[in-house]
Amino acid sequence: MIQLAAMGFAAVVLAPCPAGAQALRPYAIVGDAIPEPLTAPGDATRGRALVVERTSTCILCHNGPFPEQKFQGDLAPSLAGAGSRWSEGQLRLRLVDGSRLNGATIMPSYYRVDGLTRVGPAWRGKPILSAEQIEDIVAYLVTLRE
Repeated sequence: MIQLAAMGFAAVVLAPCPAGAQALRPYAIVGDAIPEPLTAPGDATRGRALVVERTSTCILCHNGPFPEQKFQGDLAPSLAGAGSRWSEGQLRLRLVDGSRLNGATIMPSYYRVDGLTRVGPAWRGKPILSAEQIEDIVAYLVTLRE
């Protein structure tokens, strides 16, 4: 369910949660960002570890200042300088649900469970990343300044 504010500039997303699935924390979209953190402030060190892990899939499409990673993607923008290009809130929305900004994106919605297609049975009703992991990645990405 989405409730739009009077002028349509903000949305509060309350995602329904299937039985047995992890409850998603509500968040407000303001313009092109989610300005408020989903949890307590993230940890940049944990965030970097998540970005370079293959399980989070970030570097399958993105590249960046990760010299220890021989194989990095080139399908999406470089993460180098991400903290200079986008605010914390803008980064948060891109991770939570990038399709709100670009309906044709191939980037997964890491913290959305409703309205998705072609989701494997093991992942149905579950976000790819937890709220804490989203905040950890945001905390790391804002440190990447050119």
